[in-house]
Amino acid sequence: MSFFGFGQSAEIEIYLDGQETRKTAEVKTEDGKKERLLLYYDGETVSGKVNISLKKPGSKLEHQGIKIEFIGQIEMFYDRGNHHEFISLVKELARPGDMIAHTSYPFEFTCVEKPFEVYTGANVRLRYFLKVTIIRRLADIVKELDIAVHTLSSYPEMNNSIKMEVGIEDCLHIEFEYNKSKYHLKDVIVGKIYFLLVRIKIKHMEIAIIKKETTGTGPNTFTENETIAKYEIMDGAPVRGESIPIRVFLAGYELTPTMRDINKKFSVRYFLNLVLMDTEDRRYFKQQEITLWRKGDKVRKPNLQSPAILAGTQNLTNTAQITNQEEESQEPAPKEDFLRAPNSQSDEKLNDPFDQGINSPTESSPPESHIQNMTREAGDGQNDSENTE
Repeated sequence: MSFFGFGQSAEIEIYLDGQETRKTAEVKTEDGKKERLLLYYDGETVSGKVNISLKKPGSKLEHQGIKIEFIGQIEMFYDRGNHHEFISLVKELARPGDMIAHTSYPFEFTCVEKPFEVYTGANVRLRYFLKVTIIRRLADIVKELDIAVHTLSSYPEMNNSIKMEVGIEDCLHIEFEYNKSKYHLKDVIVGKIYFLLVRIKIKHMEIAIIKKETTGTGPNTFTENETIAKYEIMDGAPVRGESIPIRVFLAGYELTPTMRDINKKFSVRYFLNLVLMDTEDRRYFKQQEITLWRKGDKVRKPNLQSPAILAGTQNLTNTAQITNQEEESQEPAPKEDFLRAPNSQSDEKLNDPFDQGINSPTESSPPESHIQNMTREAGDGQNDSENTE
């Protein structure tokens, strides 16, 4: 139908400066597939050029103007018609007129604020993209190009360990501890579980990483729970006084930083779920929220143009290593073997939406007991009717 004037008579190509050497990141698409996009950070300039070529040499393209936009957008899958834009920058590339030859337009969005990380979940998508529009009377010609954005964080100054005692009435009393409450995406979770009282026949124990995605507000709130990883830490029946070590490497899993109330539209939180199963297949669990963050991995390459510069670079490197060693000697190292803490409590308030009815470690509790109950999954046992009394 192009001879009636309805077809696209021009092709648009968006070229970004330095795209041959710029780092890329893998981003999940809406249909579950993955694609590699050019990676940018908050405050970085986004620049390049727009190449517009006519499909038929010698033809003429009439337009009402050409513009490029840099857009940051949140899309709720349950509300496809409304896109929430938290960034919208526009630059005019050409005034209304006629295009008679291939044309290239440079553009630059200087020091663009990119406050959130790209994300594609079960019910929401956050994306950044460039959009070029050739405005025409009947049908615009549009081209979009997505980019990836990562949000880097510095190492938390306060990163207390998580300690808690949990139990099942008078049948089980265990104490668990994780070395930190905040982990970067390539970190290792180190911990230990100590059995103080064992009066039930435990078959095995596992720890899982659960992602909770919450979208919308009020009556339009949707929650999606996804088990990212499941790791068996014990097989067999423990005895009183036995301890079980925990070591989970996060680098092998698809994780994102923790996102809290992003633009008042959605949140992404992570939990460590400790699960026990007895010989009658009854499952008991206790969840603890952790914070995940992205650590910067930029490495400066030394300038080796001369021996003097090389020597200076080596000295700086040695100085940095000494400084790091001094800092490490001042900060407590992650515990490999944890000490027992009979009355220990979590340093952060546990607001556990999965675990209704369980008190937070910071909430008031009877002075004679600091043990929190583990929750049993309903309908999981073979003899539920006999054990509900």
